[in-house]
Amino acid sequence: MKDYMYKENLVNFPLAMAYVPMQQFNGICDNLEEAFCDGTVFPELNKPFTGRRCCKK
Repeated sequence: MKDYMYKENLVNFPLAMAYVPMQQFNGICDNLEEAFCDGTVFPELNKPFTGRRCCKK
């Protein structure tokens, strides 16, 4: 069986790298009850789950 363990010292490698695009502040929701149900007061962050995959057919 092949050994896939990485033998070098991992201290010199970064733990993770992230890409976070700049976000524009466009204000907050007018209806705070609806925002509470959505889970955010920022309309641009309201991304409801549609249950579909993003793939071309």
